[in-house]
Amino acid sequence: MTARPHRERKLAAALPTVWHSILLAVTAAFPFAAQAWGVEAHRLIAELAETRLTDSTRAQVNRLLALEPGATLVSISTWADEFRSPITSSWHYVNMPREGGCHYDASQSCVQGNCVVGAIEHQADVLASTQPDEERLMAMKYLTHLVADVHQPLHAGFADDRGGNNYQLQAFGQGTNLHAVWDSGLIHNWPGGADALRSAVKAEMDRNRGQGTAALWAEESCAIVVTPGFYPDGRELGAEYQTRWDSTLVRQLATAARRLASVLNQALPKK
Repeated sequence: MTARPHRERKLAAALPTVWHSILLAVTAAFPFAAQAWGVEAHRLIAELAETRLTDSTRAQVNRLLALEPGATLVSISTWADEFRSPITSSWHYVNMPREGGCHYDASQSCVQGNCVVGAIEHQADVLASTQPDEERLMAMKYLTHLVADVHQPLHAGFADDRGGNNYQLQAFGQGTNLHAVWDSGLIHNWPGGADALRSAVKAEMDRNRGQGTAALWAEESCAIVVTPGFYPDGRELGAEYQTRWDSTLVRQLATAARRLASVLNQALPKK
């Protein structure tokens, strides 16, 4: 066998280091690649939001969905996760400053609108505009997903632990992280299962907490994250954690559904 030239051997040896450097650079540029609320949460929020649409809004929603036969508000609720890109990845969260008292400052946390707050604001403008229906449908897909995202508390958390993704712990009999616990762990382990959770969220929707703005929603989520006990003491999450935080989970899901309905009711023209 002919020996490879020295230059080729040197390049081959360097490749692992090169690819490792590229991977690190990509990870640093897009530090929050985890999923948002789990599929179950997104679908539940969309399902319950649909019950609060006005007749006029529902007609407009169905008209836009008809561009993709078979699509429903529920089915498009996870689209933004399924088709993430390096450009849109940052639209799913906002990094709040650790020492900022959960105060949202767009100039620091949402440069050029690249955070969940800026994305919601922009997509709502597109949906309310006279742009082609194809673009407005895409805006509705993003809104249906991102309004839910901003109500997952750790989507308005802190960059230094990647919204709880780096906070490793034991929960529900397996190794996981705090972000995953809030995405789906608490939901999958809800006492009584999915039907019981749906009933609790539907009942909670009748409580009116006001509409507000996407910036306010992020600040509300951040305020949950900094509440003592949100990050559990130690690295083993017990049953008492779910007992303490189950009402918060229900409130966030219900509030997201109610506010999503309000966003769609306001953005879609009355025809």
